[in-house]
This record gives sequence, C-alpha cells and structure tokens, in this order.
Amino acid sequence: MSDRLRVKKTYKLYVGGKFPRSESGRSYAVTTPDGTELANAALASRKDARDAVGAARKAQGPWAGQTAYLRGQILYRAAEMLEGRAGQFAEELEAATGEPSRDAVERAVDRLVHYAGWTDKFASVLGGANPVAGPFFNHTKPEPLGVVAVVAPQDDPLLGLIDALAPVIATGNAAVVIASESKPLPALSFAEVLATSDLPGGVVNLLSGKVAEIAPWLASHGDVNGLDLGGVEDAALAAELEASAAETLKVVRRPGRAGASLDLVRQWTEYKTVWHPAGMASAAGGGY
Repeated sequence: MSDRLRVKKTYKLYVGGKFPRSESGRSYAVTTPDGTELANAALASRKDARDAVGAARKAQGPWAGQTAYLRGQILYRAAEMLEGRAGQFAEELEAATGEPSRDAVERAVDRLVHYAGWTDKFASVLGGANPVAGPFFNHTKPEPLGVVAVVAPQDDPLLGLIDALAPVIATGNAAVVIASESKPLPALSFAEVLATSDLPGGVVNLLSGKVAEIAPWLASHGDVNGLDLGGVEDAALAAELEASAAETLKVVRRPGRAGASLDLVRQWTEYKTVWHPAGMASAAGGGY
C-alpha cells in the first residue's frame, strides 16, 4: 500500500468560465450525513453573486445568438463528459446523500440529452402563425428571458440541479446557480463538466454558500430577469424573495412547482409577436 498523501480536491466557485475562490476568502465545511468532513467549499458573498450576474449578462446575448443546433451539441457534449466521469459523480453523490447514486448519475446524463433535443424544437412548438382579420402576417416566436437565477434543490444535488438548469440554458438564457447548501460538491464538480463541454464562459455560473445570504441579492438585482425558487425550503424566505423579485418584474418559479419539460422550457421564454403587411392589392392586379 502506498504511503503517499492523497491530493485533496479544492472546490471553488465557477464564474465567467473560471474557478475563483470567494472574494471574501471564506469557506465552510461540507460533511456526510453522519458528520464526516468531506471537503471545504467556498462561501460565496454578495460580491461573488454580483460578479456572477455580470458574467451571465455579458455571455447571454452571444449565447442566445448561437444556432439551436450548436446549443444542442454543447448540451449533448456535457452529457458525454458527465457519463465519462460517472464513477466520480456516483462517489460524490453517495458521500453527500448516504445512498447508492449510480442511477441518479445515469438519469442526469439522460436529462441533458433530453434537453439537448429541445433546443431546435421549442421555437416551433411554442411559436406559430396567428390568424388575423386583415392583410397582415402575424407571427409569435419565443425568445429567452435573459439572465435566470436558480436556487438548486437541496436534497437532489445533481439531477435536481440539471432539471433546473438545463431548460434555462437550452432556451438561450444564461444562469447564476446557487448549489445545494449542504451538498454542493456534485454541483461544483459539474462545473468542470461544463467547462470542458465548449459552453462559453459565463453562460452558467455556480456559487456555493448560504441560500439566505446570496439569494436576496439575486432576487433584487435589476439585471436578473428570472428567478427559480425550487430549492428554497424556508417558506418565509421564499415569500421574501418573491416580493423582492416583483419589484423588478422578474418571472418567478415558486418552490414545489413541478412541470413537464415543455412547461419548464416555456417558463424561461418570453414571446415576441411580429406584424407584417401581406398582399395589399394593387391597381396592377395585387400580390405580395
């Protein structure tokens, strides 16, 4: 048996395509359900959240401007990378939850493939031509909201994270995610998957730390367009965040709100309707 010291992994934030420590220098211990210490995770601050929003805003426009095909290929590549590291993620999930987790990793891979398939379909499903009583074309098309802040589920640190995140980025949005507070390690490792999947830096930004400390700043931030409160377990905090989000007219997904994948895709889009004159008859015989 080797007597060498194992190199322990240092878990960091993921902001703007890079892996910084918290600007505050703070960290907190992450433990197993029985209290065994696993690692230290960065304790993100208000400034880290602000930096993450800035990175997301900068990346969102170019990401939305990419073709649906390319966005789908990048999500599919993330699924490939996650499957290639399935053993590591199963170990991290089992340490975090105390339960066998290989099936959860496989379902997370399948979920990424599923949303990769939605990237070039949701516009046709949600948009369309509208009947009008006049010489006009009237078309509606879905467009991304912009920047979406996501509070990831607390007890489902990988599959729950992907369930919340994948529809956000599949539709052309950028995301700022607060990982599970007590089980952040799978999410922070998933940032490495995203970083090696050709996803442009800033499209997804992952923070670890206290939900009650970070989420209020995201809820009130004027450059955040949507807020997913699915991982907020404190009803009073959820109500406070929703009230704060209302001041800047954010779209809010409430805790406990389930939905099919199309519902989640629809949640993070807004609709643009375009009118165009068509077929005004002319003295020469008309036409388009």
